[in-house]
Amino acid sequence: MEKDTVYVTDDDPGIRELVAEYLTGQGYAVETAEDAASLDRLLAARVPDLLVLDWMMPGEDGLSIARRLRAQPGFPPIIMLSAKGEDIDRIIGLEVGADDYLPKPFNPRELLARIRAVLRRQESAVAPAVDETIRQLHFGPFSVNLDARMLTREGAEIALTTSEYDLLEIFVTHANRALSRDWLMDQLRGFERDPFDRSIDVRVNRLRKKIEDDPANPAYIRTQRGQGYLFVPQGKG
Repeated sequence: MEKDTVYVTDDDPGIRELVAEYLTGQGYAVETAEDAASLDRLLAARVPDLLVLDWMMPGEDGLSIARRLRAQPGFPPIIMLSAKGEDIDRIIGLEVGADDYLPKPFNPRELLARIRAVLRRQESAVAPAVDETIRQLHFGPFSVNLDARMLTREGAEIALTTSEYDLLEIFVTHANRALSRDWLMDQLRGFERDPFDRSIDVRVNRLRKKIEDDPANPAYIRTQRGQGYLFVPQGKG
């Protein structure tokens, strides 16, 4: 079986060496990069299964790299590392498209757990060969192919991150039900949270920007005050 490939980009050689040695010992194929230029050279040769990306680096920082990669087709899932541990920093990391966020200093075992969780979600994108029926759901001008994990609008594909698609699939398969923030967070496994974690709101806002004509006045993903969110496939009549 081919090993999953992980690229670790961090300007701290100690962290690169520690993470690379640990993940290699856990069965991953690991390549390291010290900055954006060296990462781009790796990406030109092969897109990894997952990218571990440091926020604070000289030159182009991790946020800029994440934004740039998210604008390209076939981008890998990203776990962002940062010495910035405030909630606002985690929210910013998620807003630019990171699939998970881990503050420094961190335990390599925790990073491993998060990598495994993100890759499990990514691997579920493979359609089962035994079922030739295409499972497809529709709302407004949109179509969601549950097997291909693809969102299209009138035939044109809309690029979603892994976490954005995971959230959309939860909504479309639980339409017209009020879903609490805690329940949604439990479904989006793979990262720690505390009772005041509002990162689900960041993920909802990112998804709204992809599907709502007016994200500030959403037709499909509606906020239920005191409850959470309600997905209404028929939109506003």
